[in-house]
Amino acid sequence: MFERFTKDARAVVLGAVDHAERARAGEVTEEHLLLSLLDRKASRASFALAALGLAAGERRDSVERALAEARRRGGLSRADTDALSGLGIDLSQIVSRVEEAHGVGALESGGGGRWRRRLSGHRPFTRDAKDVLTRSLRTAHAHHDRHIGDEHLLLALTTRPGVPAEVLADHGVTYEALERVLYGAGEAKAG
Repeated sequence: MFERFTKDARAVVLGAVDHAERARAGEVTEEHLLLSLLDRKASRASFALAALGLAAGERRDSVERALAEARRRGGLSRADTDALSGLGIDLSQIVSRVEEAHGVGALESGGGGRWRRRLSGHRPFTRDAKDVLTRSLRTAHAHHDRHIGDEHLLLALTTRPGVPAEVLADHGVTYEALERVLYGAGEAKAG
Protein backbone atom coordinates (compact mmCIF):
# COMPACT_ATOMS: atom_id res chain seq x y z
CA MET A 1 0.00 0.00 0.00
CA PHE A 2 2.89 2.39 0.80
CA GLU A 3 3.82 2.57 -2.90
CA ARG A 4 0.44 4.25 -3.54
CA PHE A 5 1.24 7.05 -1.10
CA THR A 6 2.18 10.46 -2.46
CA LYS A 7 5.40 12.13 -1.39
CA ASP A 8 3.43 14.19 1.17
CA ALA A 9 1.67 11.13 2.61
CA ARG A 10 4.97 9.27 2.92
CA ALA A 11 6.44 12.28 4.70
CA VAL A 12 3.54 12.18 7.18
CA VAL A 13 4.14 8.50 7.94
CA LEU A 14 7.88 9.01 8.35
CA GLY A 15 7.24 12.13 10.44
CA ALA A 16 4.94 10.10 12.69
CA VAL A 17 7.78 7.64 13.26
CA ASP A 18 10.04 10.58 14.15
CA HIS A 19 7.45 11.89 16.63
CA ALA A 20 7.27 8.44 18.23
CA GLU A 21 11.06 8.30 18.50
CA ARG A 22 11.28 11.76 20.05
CA ALA A 23 8.56 10.80 22.54
CA ARG A 24 10.45 7.56 23.24
CA ALA A 25 7.26 5.65 22.45
CA GLY A 26 7.52 2.02 21.48
CA GLU A 27 4.78 2.31 18.87
CA VAL A 28 3.56 4.85 16.35
CA THR A 29 0.05 6.01 17.27
CA GLU A 30 -2.75 8.04 15.72
CA GLU A 31 -1.52 10.98 17.79
CA HIS A 32 1.89 10.77 16.10
CA LEU A 33 0.16 10.79 12.70
CA LEU A 34 -1.81 13.89 13.72
CA LEU A 35 1.29 15.71 14.97
CA SER A 36 3.09 14.86 11.74
CA LEU A 37 0.16 16.19 9.70
CA LEU A 38 0.36 19.44 11.67
CA ASP A 39 4.06 19.69 10.70
CA ARG A 40 3.31 19.67 6.95
CA LYS A 41 3.59 22.78 4.84
CA ALA A 42 2.45 23.37 1.26
CA SER A 43 0.39 20.19 1.00
CA ARG A 44 -3.31 19.51 0.53
CA ALA A 45 -3.75 18.64 4.20
CA SER A 46 -1.91 21.76 5.37
CA PHE A 47 -4.07 23.89 3.07
CA ALA A 48 -7.24 22.31 4.45
CA LEU A 49 -6.10 22.75 8.05
CA ALA A 50 -5.23 26.39 7.42
CA ALA A 51 -8.57 26.98 5.67
CA LEU A 52 -10.32 25.62 8.76
CA GLY A 53 -8.31 27.86 11.09
CA LEU A 54 -5.84 25.27 12.33
CA ALA A 55 -2.60 26.74 11.10
CA ALA A 56 0.75 26.74 12.83
CA GLY A 57 1.28 28.69 16.00
CA GLU A 58 -1.22 29.21 18.76
CA ARG A 59 -3.84 26.76 17.44
CA ARG A 60 -1.22 24.02 17.04
CA ASP A 61 -0.13 24.63 20.63
CA SER A 62 -3.77 24.22 21.66
CA VAL A 63 -3.91 20.84 19.87
CA GLU A 64 -0.70 19.71 21.55
CA ARG A 65 -2.06 20.74 24.99
CA ALA A 66 -5.31 18.84 24.35
CA LEU A 67 -3.37 15.72 23.30
CA ALA A 68 -1.16 16.00 26.39
CA GLU A 69 -4.22 16.29 28.63
CA ALA A 70 -5.72 13.17 27.04
CA ARG A 71 -2.42 11.31 27.60
CA ARG A 72 -2.57 12.39 31.23
CA ARG A 73 -6.01 10.75 31.43
CA GLY A 74 -4.50 7.51 30.15
CA GLY A 75 -5.55 8.22 26.56
CA LEU A 76 -9.26 8.37 27.33
CA SER A 77 -11.42 10.68 25.25
CA ARG A 78 -14.00 13.01 26.73
CA ALA A 79 -16.69 10.56 25.58
CA ASP A 80 -14.96 7.86 27.65
CA THR A 81 -14.69 10.24 30.59
CA ASP A 82 -18.39 11.16 30.29
CA ALA A 83 -19.38 7.48 30.13
CA LEU A 84 -17.41 6.78 33.30
CA SER A 85 -18.97 9.82 34.94
CA GLY A 86 -22.40 8.42 34.11
CA LEU A 87 -21.42 5.36 36.13
CA GLY A 88 -20.41 7.56 39.05
CA ILE A 89 -16.67 7.39 38.38
CA ASP A 90 -14.84 10.71 38.60
CA LEU A 91 -11.81 10.26 36.35
CA SER A 92 -10.18 13.55 37.38
CA GLN A 93 -10.24 12.40 40.99
CA ILE A 94 -8.69 9.04 40.00
CA VAL A 95 -5.98 10.77 37.96
CA SER A 96 -5.19 13.07 40.90
CA ARG A 97 -4.88 10.18 43.34
CA VAL A 98 -2.72 8.12 40.99
CA GLU A 99 -0.47 11.11 40.35
CA GLU A 100 -0.17 11.78 44.09
CA ALA A 101 1.01 8.24 44.61
CA HIS A 102 3.07 7.69 41.45
CA GLY A 103 3.91 11.11 40.04
CA VAL A 104 2.53 13.38 37.34
CA GLY A 105 1.84 11.57 34.08
CA ALA A 106 1.66 8.12 35.68
CA LEU A 107 -1.35 7.20 33.55
CA GLU A 108 0.12 8.41 30.27
CA SER A 109 -0.30 5.85 27.56
CA GLY A 110 1.90 5.05 24.62
CA GLY A 111 5.35 4.50 25.93
CA GLY A 112 5.86 2.92 29.30
CA GLY A 113 7.72 -0.10 30.50
CA ARG A 114 10.04 -2.03 28.23
CA TRP A 115 9.18 0.19 25.25
CA ARG A 116 10.90 3.20 26.78
CA ARG A 117 14.20 1.35 26.68
CA ARG A 118 14.02 1.03 22.90
CA LEU A 119 15.59 4.29 21.81
CA SER A 120 16.03 3.54 18.13
CA GLY A 121 15.10 0.99 15.53
CA HIS A 122 11.83 -0.22 14.10
CA ARG A 123 8.68 1.12 15.69
CA PRO A 124 5.52 -0.78 14.87
CA PHE A 125 2.24 1.02 14.28
CA THR A 126 -0.59 0.47 16.74
CA ARG A 127 -3.72 -1.23 15.49
CA ASP A 128 -5.50 2.14 15.51
CA ALA A 129 -2.73 3.83 13.50
CA LYS A 130 -2.82 0.98 10.98
CA ASP A 131 -6.57 1.46 10.75
CA VAL A 132 -6.01 5.12 9.84
CA LEU A 133 -3.72 4.02 7.00
CA THR A 134 -6.33 1.53 5.77
CA ARG A 135 -9.10 4.12 6.02
CA SER A 136 -6.97 6.55 4.02
CA LEU A 137 -6.88 4.01 1.19
CA ARG A 138 -10.68 3.65 1.34
CA THR A 139 -11.06 7.43 1.40
CA ALA A 140 -8.87 7.81 -1.69
CA HIS A 141 -10.93 5.12 -3.47
CA ALA A 142 -14.19 6.80 -2.49
CA HIS A 143 -12.98 10.01 -4.14
CA HIS A 144 -11.65 8.15 -7.18
CA ASP A 145 -8.16 9.39 -6.35
CA ARG A 146 -5.42 7.24 -7.76
CA HIS A 147 -2.92 7.91 -4.98
CA ILE A 148 -3.20 8.28 -1.21
CA GLY A 149 -2.34 11.83 -0.17
CA ASP A 150 -1.85 13.43 3.20
CA GLU A 151 -5.39 14.80 2.88
CA HIS A 152 -6.69 11.21 2.89
CA LEU A 153 -4.75 10.51 6.09
CA LEU A 154 -6.29 13.61 7.67
CA LEU A 155 -9.78 12.62 6.54
CA ALA A 156 -9.22 9.11 7.91
CA LEU A 157 -8.19 10.49 11.31
CA THR A 158 -11.51 12.33 11.57
CA THR A 159 -13.55 9.17 10.95
CA ARG A 160 -12.20 7.16 13.90
CA PRO A 161 -13.63 7.64 17.34
CA GLY A 162 -11.04 8.70 19.87
CA VAL A 163 -8.80 11.49 21.04
CA PRO A 164 -7.30 12.69 17.71
CA ALA A 165 -10.73 13.06 16.07
CA GLU A 166 -12.11 14.69 19.20
CA VAL A 167 -9.25 17.20 19.37
CA LEU A 168 -9.57 17.99 15.66
CA ALA A 169 -13.34 18.48 16.01
CA ASP A 170 -12.78 20.80 18.99
CA HIS A 171 -10.67 22.91 16.62
CA GLY A 172 -13.28 22.95 13.84
CA VAL A 173 -11.73 20.16 11.78
CA THR A 174 -14.37 17.53 11.09
CA TYR A 175 -14.81 15.08 8.24
CA GLU A 176 -17.62 17.19 6.79
CA ALA A 177 -15.62 20.43 6.99
CA LEU A 178 -12.61 18.77 5.37
CA GLU A 179 -14.79 17.32 2.60
CA ARG A 180 -16.17 20.79 1.93
CA VAL A 181 -12.70 22.38 1.79
CA LEU A 182 -11.02 19.59 -0.19
CA TYR A 183 -13.79 18.52 -2.57
CA GLY A 184 -16.64 21.03 -2.19
CA ALA A 185 -18.32 22.24 -5.38
CA GLY A 186 -18.02 25.93 -6.07
CA GLU A 187 -15.88 26.61 -3.01
CA ALA A 188 -12.15 27.03 -2.42
CA LYS A 189 -10.50 23.67 -2.86
CA ALA A 190 -7.07 22.41 -1.99
CA GLY A 191 -5.07 22.10 -5.19
